[in-house]
Amino acid sequence: MTEPTFAALGLSAALSQACVEAGFATPTPIQLQAIPPLLQGRDLIGLAATGSGKTAAFALPLLQRLGPVRQPASGRRPTRVLVLVPTRELAAQVGEVFRQLAAAAARPPKVAVLFGGVSVNPQMMGLRGGADIVVATPGRLLDLLDRNALHLDTVEALVLDEADRLLDLGFSAERERVLAVLPARRQNLLFSATFPPDVQALADSLLHDAVRIDVASEAGAEPAIVQRVIAVDTKRRTELLRHLVKEGDWERVLVFVATRYAVELVAGKLYDRGVYAVPLHGQMSQGRRTEVLKEFKEERWDVLVTTDLAARGIDIPGLEVVVNYDLPRSADDYVHRIGRTGRAGANGLAVSFVSADTEAHFRLIEKRQNMTLPREQVPEFEPVDVAAPPARADVGTGGIKGKRPSKKDKLRAAAATAARDLNG
Repeated sequence: MTEPTFAALGLSAALSQACVEAGFATPTPIQLQAIPPLLQGRDLIGLAATGSGKTAAFALPLLQRLGPVRQPASGRRPTRVLVLVPTRELAAQVGEVFRQLAAAAARPPKVAVLFGGVSVNPQMMGLRGGADIVVATPGRLLDLLDRNALHLDTVEALVLDEADRLLDLGFSAERERVLAVLPARRQNLLFSATFPPDVQALADSLLHDAVRIDVASEAGAEPAIVQRVIAVDTKRRTELLRHLVKEGDWERVLVFVATRYAVELVAGKLYDRGVYAVPLHGQMSQGRRTEVLKEFKEERWDVLVTTDLAARGIDIPGLEVVVNYDLPRSADDYVHRIGRTGRAGANGLAVSFVSADTEAHFRLIEKRQNMTLPREQVPEFEPVDVAAPPARADVGTGGIKGKRPSKKDKLRAAAATAARDLNG
C-alpha cells in the first residue's frame, strides 16, 4: 500500500519540499484529515495527542492559502492570519514552524511573534510595515493593539492553538477583546489535545459549519508512552527521583512540580546531590526562560524541573522521561504533561509519584482517563505513611457539613454558657 504524501493532500511542490526538509516524511493522521478541508477554507476543530503534528496541520494549508505574498503599494502588509496561543514558549515554537515551512517560498510571508515578559519596543519595530502572519499571546497582542502597532481588520483566518486553555475563564476577558476587533467573516481553527465539555458550547459559538476531527480518540492514535505509578512517602520523593535518574541512566527528564518554590527547591537539591538539574518557572525573565529551554534541548542539563508552564505545546525532541513529582490538578493537565514525551512516533516514559495523601486524587485522574495503572514500590523507598482520616463534619459545626459557626453564633454560645454558670 502506497503511503500518503503531502503533495497528494493538495499542497504545492514548494511546501511539500519544505516538509521533507523539515523532516516530515509522511503526513500524520491529524495532518491527513485536517489539511484538505482547511485548504477549502472550512472551519475546523481538531483534537489530537500532543506530538502528533498539529502545528504543521494548520500551518501548511494556511501558508498555501496565503500564496505568494506581494508587498502592497501602501507599504504595509495586512495581517491575514492570527494564531493565538496561551504561553510565550509556545508562541516562539509556532512562529518557528511557520518560518521554517515558509522559507522555501519565492516570496515568503512575514511572520511576527508577539509575547510578554520582554521589552515591547523590538516587537513594535518588527511590526513596522505590517506582518502577514501574527502568532501571539493574548495579553501582549492587546498591548500592541492599544499602541496602534497593528490592526486585525484584515484577518482571514483565526487559529486557537491549545484551544481549551484559551476558551477557559482565565482568558475570557482578553479573548473577547481580541474577537471584538476581528472581521465577522473569517476561517476559524481550534486545535488541542483535550477538549472538556464545559468549553464545547463556547467553541461552537465561534465555528460555522465546522469539520470536527478527533484523532486523539482513534484506536492506535495514542503516543507510545509507558505509564508508571510509584507509591512513595512525600518526604522521600526527591531522594527517589535522584535514585531513578541515576539507576535508569536517564539523560533527558522533565519533572513537574506544583509551585515556583518547589521548582527551585527540588532542582537545587538534585544539583547538590550530583544530578545536573535546572529550574524553569514563570517568575524568571523571558530571556532566562528561553536560555534554559535552549540549554536543555542541547542536552546541557539532564533534568528540567518546572511547573505547568511547560506542560503545553513545548516540543523537546528526544525527551525520554516525564515525572509527575506533584500530581497535576486535572486529568486534562495529566494528558498534556505526559505528552511532552513519546512525540513524533518515539517511545516515552511517564512516571507519577503517589503518596498516601494523593492516592485518592490519582484514582480520580484514572477514572477520568478511563484507565487503571498498577502501583509500584521501589526497594528501600517503600512508603510507610498512611492517609489522614477525613475531618468529621459534625465537629464544631453543629453537625452541618460545610457550615462554620459565625461570630454571632460564638457570642450567643458564650453568653449561654455564662448564663448557665451564673444559674449554677
